[in-house]
Amino acid sequence: MTVHAFAVGPGRLRLVVADITTLSVDAIVNAANPSLAGGGGVDGAIHRAAGPRLLAACLDIVRGSGPLPTGQAVATPGFDLPAAHIIHTVGPVWRGGGHDEPILLASAYRQSLLAAKALGLGSVAFPAISCGAYGFPVEQAAATALRTLRQGLMDALVAEVTMCLFSGRALDVWREAAASVLRDET
Repeated sequence: MTVHAFAVGPGRLRLVVADITTLSVDAIVNAANPSLAGGGGVDGAIHRAAGPRLLAACLDIVRGSGPLPTGQAVATPGFDLPAAHIIHTVGPVWRGGGHDEPILLASAYRQSLLAAKALGLGSVAFPAISCGAYGFPVEQAAATALRTLRQGLMDALVAEVTMCLFSGRALDVWREAAASVLRDET
């Protein structure tokens, strides 16, 4: 596995191409839909790997609080995953960029980091939220996410963030964005 690592304040950011469900971190982030009921892409893969107890826990959350709003985050146990926790967040659907999509995407990352801090976690792995079926342009998503993650690491919300990407092309895009966004930290 190719890993690109960057020192960011007191923490570290890693970029990898891997299956997020196999990572040994304190929490993985699920790019969920508001119903938290699983679906395709990363969401479906996490639900399959975590086992049926995850769906039951998610349905309990939605019964108690309603659908998860875009940009918010909630945590469950990791169940059958190597990660002890799953932080579920809903990223924005790309509608051309004029509907607060970057603000909502930054919120999804920030709220996930805050959920990790509330649980006392040190390491969190993220997928490229909203870059699949939700259609967020990867280059814009990378810059928005990395600025948000940089601030979270500078604020010591967690000690290590892993961006778990789905392809070598995505890794190249995120590495270029990291070189720009994090240039003062490397």
